[in-house]
Amino acid sequence: MRPRVILALAITAVVLGGLLIVPAAYARLVDPAGTLASGESALTGIEPSTPPPPTLAAASVTVRGVDGFFSWALLDRESGKISGAKNMTSTNSTESMIKVWIVADYLRRLGDKTPPESMLRAGSTAIRDSDDISAERLYSLGGRGAVIDRLIKMCGLTDTRKVVPPGEKSVWWSYTEMSPRDAVRMGECVKDGTAAGPTWTKWVLDEMAKVRGTTARKDQKAKEAGGRWGIIDGLPKGVLAQGPVAIKNGWTLIFADGKWHLNCLAISDDWVLAVMTRYSGRKGLDYGADVCASVASQLVTPQPGAVLRVPQPLTVAKP
Repeated sequence: MRPRVILALAITAVVLGGLLIVPAAYARLVDPAGTLASGESALTGIEPSTPPPPTLAAASVTVRGVDGFFSWALLDRESGKISGAKNMTSTNSTESMIKVWIVADYLRRLGDKTPPESMLRAGSTAIRDSDDISAERLYSLGGRGAVIDRLIKMCGLTDTRKVVPPGEKSVWWSYTEMSPRDAVRMGECVKDGTAAGPTWTKWVLDEMAKVRGTTARKDQKAKEAGGRWGIIDGLPKGVLAQGPVAIKNGWTLIFADGKWHLNCLAISDDWVLAVMTRYSGRKGLDYGADVCASVASQLVTPQPGAVLRVPQPLTVAKP
């Protein structure tokens, strides 16, 4: 009986011009997990295709409700290609996203020297807890505006500029204007070891993978705040299982314009993603976190539930 089933399927494929469209028959041979059903494994030539592991890749992205600025960029680390929104060269204030560079820059300039325990702790809290005081200490040690100059030069940034706030005399790190395209370049600069150097790159990436705290009010304090949300929440288990994802977000409700300035950065072995937004302060922190998660989820490939279960061409057995 089985050879006849196989022959019938093969004939169906030929009749349809060689396109193997046999969903009804094939559905009976494949269980929900995509494996051959019990008792049918001996059927020659029917092998469900194994989907590639999920990753992020360029795709169209739709986000509704942003009433200010929205943009994103994705860097494919293998090809070096950057794709993203049409306005991915437009800029937003970096806020705390830039702290990862401030820490990396301090450590790189030490070379092989071990920093004082207090400064290493400052680097950790600047990343894990987005601690402003810790970041400011390292920024001042680096020469303030000179830290941003080195960022632009070493990471090859083209859309980034230093900003001196009105009434101030020096450059503020949080006011630095950066585009999503430059943000993924900064992320790659961290990932490839340029930012922190050979001694400290792994340490910086490990700290980024350990960012903690939520958007809840209890985790949002005056000088430090929880930042484990955004892109990381839009990644499926299949992506997260491939290795730690390093993240650093930046977010401030700016009273001068009444908007949240909120940015998300994530770095993996295969890609770097940045999402940058400005939107009405009435919408709250969770709205921006959801925007970042939504962008990430829309870039996942293959999309969840879209695994193809089309069999390979059949080998016709003799009756």
